[in-house]
Amino acid sequence: MIRLGTGRLARIVAVGAHCDDIAIGAGGTLLTLCRARPGLRVDVLVLSGGGGDREQEEQAALGAFCPGADLRLTVLKLPDGRLPAHWDEAKAAIEELRGRTDPDLVLAPRTDDAHQDHRGLAGLVTTAYRDHLVLGYEIVKWDGDLGRPAAYQPLSPEIAEQKVRLLQEHYPSQQHRPWYDREAFLGLARIRGIESNARYAEAFAVTKLTLDLGE
Repeated sequence: MIRLGTGRLARIVAVGAHCDDIAIGAGGTLLTLCRARPGLRVDVLVLSGGGGDREQEEQAALGAFCPGADLRLTVLKLPDGRLPAHWDEAKAAIEELRGRTDPDLVLAPRTDDAHQDHRGLAGLVTTAYRDHLVLGYEIVKWDGDLGRPAAYQPLSPEIAEQKVRLLQEHYPSQQHRPWYDREAFLGLARIRGIESNARYAEAFAVTKLTLDLGE
């Protein structure tokens, strides 16, 4: 049973289809959680980018986004943009992760994300983690698929600025992309902050949530 904002968070899982997905979608939330809970265990699975510069970027970035955490990162080598053709491998990786982790929180892509890799991974996560709070992070992109989120994590101005700085510092391979800039990341955080009565925030989709209002 999930009690929002209460209880002890000791273990979380974060999954991404590509290196940088998790940092873009939930980097501020990771910074907030890890700062508040030193020693938090963070199990991370990324499906593509393994064995090269992208994996090195991800290792360094998530180390910075999870200060003081017990970070355990796995980066696989599935081809970018081809998850539907590698469904069995992706499913096996998620099931293996589920078999060794029982987290208090799961951070994953949204089930209605327009990118086929993000959307496919999201479907696998909600099937494997049936009794867990799964928050679907959002990634701004040309598809125009941003929706109306159901959950928000407020970010202090310091955390919001740190997130943008770390994104720019640790992912040089993405700097050429027209959407990968300070204005995009901080602008979305400001909009989500307005929606949640905060200065900045990250927003999440919630596919299913069980309440316990009787205690």
